[in-house]
Parts: sequence; structure tokens; C-alpha cells
Amino acid sequence: MLDNAGTAGGAEGAGSVGTAESGVTVGSGRTARGIPSRGRPYDVVRALLRPLFRTLPRRTLVAGAVLGLLFTGIPRLFALPIDVWAGLNLLRAAALTFALGLAFLLDDPARHITTAVPTRRPVRVGLRVALVAPSAVLWWTAALFLIPEPARPPVGAMTLEATATAVLALAAAAVMVRFGDRAEPGGVVCVGLLATAVVAPLLLPDRWTLFPVPSDPRWDGAHETWAVVLVAAALAGAWSCVEPLRRWRPAAFAHR
Repeated sequence: MLDNAGTAGGAEGAGSVGTAESGVTVGSGRTARGIPSRGRPYDVVRALLRPLFRTLPRRTLVAGAVLGLLFTGIPRLFALPIDVWAGLNLLRAAALTFALGLAFLLDDPARHITTAVPTRRPVRVGLRVALVAPSAVLWWTAALFLIPEPARPPVGAMTLEATATAVLALAAAAVMVRFGDRAEPGGVVCVGLLATAVVAPLLLPDRWTLFPVPSDPRWDGAHETWAVVLVAAALAGAWSCVEPLRRWRPAAFAHR
């Protein structure tokens, strides 16, 4: 289990005794004179990588990636001539599909029985994201090149949309982990993200549309909004990864 591995890795790093120029390393990861032990974070990360990789929802991630590539590969598979509008929608569908797979990245069935671990949540979440990020970059590059060049929309703008969608899925999962009791919030986040993608174009005013075509005068303004969504989602996700000193529960206020 991931958190058990984190416990073992943290205990190994925290309990090790070694010598340094300034003294002997103690259980807090500091030397006898209070100087931080530089090797401990690296040892913890190295100890976590292999067990953490084993606990990744690889089937879900691969399913989302493959389905996304199938969307963008339709024109080449069937030799279909498409225009920029069709290429735009295929890329958006692929980005959403991949984000739905990422919604399951923080699922951990053992979360409730391995709550107290010495490795902090930002480290564990950061390592999960770091393991997936290189594959995500390669996947998006392949998705872009599968769209024929004449039908390929502006790459920078589409990359912004895909990144914002992926970060939004991860941030929603992080918020669910912090404020909810679900060990596997991916299913709820997946449904919520899919519902948002369907409802948002219908409910947002025309001047706030997030899904224009490149020839639309609102194209630049829409991607400024996408940039705001990306920053807000990243900040919310980072804040949710910080472990609270005290778990917040609405019932706590009812007894005051």
C-alpha cells in the first residue's frame, strides 16, 4: 500500500543514525547541532517512487489516453478530410477524456487505515503528478500531430485549454481528499467534470464562452479566461494538498 510504503520510507529516513561533520543525525532528520540532514528528502522520495508507481490507477489513465488518441486519430484512420472546427472539437474531446482519467490519480483505497504517515501529503501528491507528467506531455504532443496540419487549431491556445482541464480535474480530486471522507474520489470528480463540460457551454453567457472557434473575435478573451481557470485551479489544488492541522467538519459548529 502506498501510505504503508511512505511509512516505511519515512521511518527508515527518520530513524537512521549517521555521522556528519557537525554531529550525529537524530530522529527528526537533523544533526545534533540542529542542521537539517540533506540526504533525507532524497531517501524518502527514492523509497516512495516504486511503491507509489505500483498504486497508480494505470488502467484508468491508459484508457483515458487511448480513447483520447482515438478521437484525434479518426481523420487519419478513416482518411477523412476535416476542417479547423472539426480538429478543434476532436482535440477538446481528447483533452477532456484524458482529464477524466486524471481525476482518479489521487485515489487510494488504503487512505483511511494509513492516515498517520511521516511523509507529508504534498510530497505524496507531487510524486504522483511527477510520475504522470512526462507521459501526459508526450500524449498531448501525439494528439496534436494526429490532427492533420491544415485542420490543426493554434497549438498554444489548445495546450492552454488541455492543461487547464487536466489541472482542474486534479484540483477537484485534491479538494475532495481534503474535505471529504472518500478514499477514492475519482468517480465523483469524473462525473462532475463531465457534467461541467456539458452544461458550461449552455449556461455561460455568450461573452464568457470558453469554447469559441479560432475565427471568433472572442478567441483571445476566452483563452484569457482559460488562463485564469488554470491559475485558480493550480492554487486551489496546491492549497488542498497542505494537510490541515484540524479536520474541518460542519457538525463541529452545531454544538457551539
